[in-house]
Amino acid sequence: MKQSAIFYGMDIGPLTVTAEDDYIIGIDFEAISSVSCINVPVINEAFRQLSEYFAGKRKIFNLPMKLLGTDFQKSIWETLLEIPYGRTATYGDIAKTIGKRKACRAVGMACRRNPISIVIPCHRVIGVSGTLTGYGGGISTKAWLLGLEAKHIDGL
Repeated sequence: MKQSAIFYGMDIGPLTVTAEDDYIIGIDFEAISSVSCINVPVINEAFRQLSEYFAGKRKIFNLPMKLLGTDFQKSIWETLLEIPYGRTATYGDIAKTIGKRKACRAVGMACRRNPISIVIPCHRVIGVSGTLTGYGGGISTKAWLLGLEAKHIDGL
């Protein structure tokens, strides 16, 4: 059974965290109107860790996740987890890492479909020229998240 709850993450606005059984399956940049959470421990833990992240006190999340997607998408999302806090990688870098040098657009599409925003850090993926490119929460949110990490990278 799916359970969801809304979390207000500092300056970025509402986030909806969704769990299935004891796994996080989604963190979205919107408030879902039909929230059905009844004190779900894994959602409470996600809120705690997100709060620490937004306060600059957490750089690695430790949440049980169930990735719902194709094998290719899952391989991209797992690769994104390897991008260190406060650092960035290009779509080309990710494509090379998975051994598919020409798959930059496919990497971008997998990032676009990332179901667990922030925890799976697709905000750390940038264009080849260093530009901030598409992000589910908007470019301003992507810039804010990268700025937050840059501000706190030395303090962790």
